[in-house]
Amino acid sequence: MSYAASRPFGLYVHWPFCVSKCPYCDFNSHVAQSVDHDHWAQAFVAELKRVHQQAPERTLSSIFFGGGTPSLMAARTVQTVIDEAQKLWGFTPDIEITLEANPTTVEINTFKDLRLAGVNRLSIGIQSLRPDVLKFLGRAHSIEEAHNALTLAQKSFDRYSFDLIYARPGQTLEDWRVELGEALDLSAGHLSLYQLTIEPGTKFYHDGIQAVDEELGADLFDLTQDMMEAARMPAYEISNHAKLGQESRHNLIYWQGDDYIGIGPGAHNRLNNYAIHQIYKPDLWLNAIDAKGSGEQKRKKLDPDERIIELLLMGLRLRSGIDKAHFQHLTGQSLLDCIDQDGFSQLLEADFICDSKDTLSVTPQGRKCLDAVLEKLVL
Repeated sequence: MSYAASRPFGLYVHWPFCVSKCPYCDFNSHVAQSVDHDHWAQAFVAELKRVHQQAPERTLSSIFFGGGTPSLMAARTVQTVIDEAQKLWGFTPDIEITLEANPTTVEINTFKDLRLAGVNRLSIGIQSLRPDVLKFLGRAHSIEEAHNALTLAQKSFDRYSFDLIYARPGQTLEDWRVELGEALDLSAGHLSLYQLTIEPGTKFYHDGIQAVDEELGADLFDLTQDMMEAARMPAYEISNHAKLGQESRHNLIYWQGDDYIGIGPGAHNRLNNYAIHQIYKPDLWLNAIDAKGSGEQKRKKLDPDERIIELLLMGLRLRSGIDKAHFQHLTGQSLLDCIDQDGFSQLLEADFICDSKDTLSVTPQGRKCLDAVLEKLVL
């Protein structure tokens, strides 16, 4: 067995449709009046068959349905994709199959069908446990629906996670302390906690919404880490917290630099040191599948320097850091030979990084200024 074949291997499926566009969202999501689910299922199957030819020897260890709002997919479409993926690649015995969901009543009514289709983990976009904040964030669900979604998820799935957005305008430390405490009471062992960022092109950006100041943002981050550590759900990645064994195995593929394939509008792939991108717009992607049998827009062989930088950017987000042996397998070079030695020495002396025999990682102090740490290390 080759080294690559022994590593985790994932499939990402992008469903680009939403009921409405949230004002903070810069993802590839679109509001559609109607969707031909059978047509999309056929296109997904066709694309799976095509990309299978590029990695026929691999076995899938995870599938992730992202969006958009994949809980708006017909359960039969989800099952069609899962069944075809299993037929083509086969699954590891402990495969993780995650689907992103929102807690609207329409969507939570599909949870049981999604479980029957093969999904075994949900990632639920709660975003806040405060009704006024849900309105501010443009969310389509109520607090009651959020609680109902979590109750139903617990009944149907052994594993589920949910997201919250903090560092919102007007939010105080005490506000967040109380809300995060409530979230911990509802948690099943995994929480994704993101500071609100105002991205160009979003409604918030055009409306002039301002992010909280850096000092308050840092205090909110520290409070988050303290509470999550106390709850035995430390950050295994900058924004993702889990009890031991509850980490998102699919997302670890990205952060550890392993191969994955992606299908659907705008999906990315990393395969054999190639960066591959699918056509971004949903209608153009679907038309390309029908006309040419391929949703691929471009592919690029990553040069060694690009690959090294990507592995640094992703791997240092992890609490565990970068595995030096894995890095050498992926690049053919020693990790310490690929970073700025002066920057490395300065960061080590300042206790921003930790260098061991097997790994290079960022300390808790360094995680607060990860971008600055990376600037020091990248040659």
